[in-house]
Amino acid sequence: MIDLTYPLFLTLFGAGILTAALVPPIVAHYRLPRVVTLPIACVLGGIATGFFLDLPTIDVLDGGSIITHVTELVVLLSLTGCGLKIDRPLGLTSWGTTWRLLGITMILCIGAMTLLGWGLMGLPLAAALLLGAALAPTDPVLAASVQVGPPGEGDGDEARFALTSEAGLNDGLAFPFVHLALAAAAAMAVEGQVTGDNGRFTAEVLRDWVLHDVLWRLAAGLAVGVVIGRLTGWLAFRVAPAGSVADAFLALGLMLVSYGLAETVEGYGFLSVFVAALAFRRVEARHEIHSDLHHFVEQTEIMGLIVVMFVLGMAVGQGLLAPLGWPAGSSRRCSCWSCARSRAGWR
Repeated sequence: MIDLTYPLFLTLFGAGILTAALVPPIVAHYRLPRVVTLPIACVLGGIATGFFLDLPTIDVLDGGSIITHVTELVVLLSLTGCGLKIDRPLGLTSWGTTWRLLGITMILCIGAMTLLGWGLMGLPLAAALLLGAALAPTDPVLAASVQVGPPGEGDGDEARFALTSEAGLNDGLAFPFVHLALAAAAAMAVEGQVTGDNGRFTAEVLRDWVLHDVLWRLAAGLAVGVVIGRLTGWLAFRVAPAGSVADAFLALGLMLVSYGLAETVEGYGFLSVFVAALAFRRVEARHEIHSDLHHFVEQTEIMGLIVVMFVLGMAVGQGLLAPLGWPAGSSRRCSCWSCARSRAGWR
């Protein structure tokens, strides 16, 4: 008997890719209502696949490292695209909305989520702060549909520009609070047991956090991004012959070098990637290559997003949330299959 599980999986996954390619332009052309977004559709398709097909179980704990790096690459692609498609030059006044979102709104959101987690959910203060730092920033991948258009099309309204620029920079302010939460948790741990809020969070711990996780990491991420972006732009537009640079290699190289070098010197790699793309764009702001680079990055990002969301949905369908009361797919598959057989009169 031929096992059709794997071919059926490929069929469903391919259908998801075709949906991503065909549905958005059809919806836009005929002005149809957008029922669900692409990420939600991929998750739902993955849930159905993991629920009804007997595929190898996705273990998010054992495969945590792979999942982390794949999702990391998707975010890096999104940040590169954000930096490339912003037409507005960087400035204190012209980016005023962005600075207010970062310096006021996001900080208030982190504080509010921390208080809710600590006071309402009963989490230790360090865990509540980590929750707030994780939830407050705007996700550059999932917010792509409400950002500005491709390079050269203008910034649109102020809200779209603010969401695009803030999504590219917010990791630089959110990560310090993540490190603060981790430092607080480590300081509150006594003999391997987390003592909640009864540990010792000393001034020395706070000083190390300010000097290393705030000042150094932010400065290193910004510096690496500016240098790599400017240097790559100079080589691509001033040294290399016109039209001789491969778009895909240039985009991927800019992204990976800026991220890898920033992480090597213990800077914030996500911040570095966005700044590098932004600095690269400013070298020759009106060059047509930016549209080609953005198109490649956007298409690659969408492919990565489909994979990540589909796999997430499969894990949910296979019982990822079973500890929360959601039944695993295997038991439900058996019951559904038995019901279908009985209705069809099979034995």
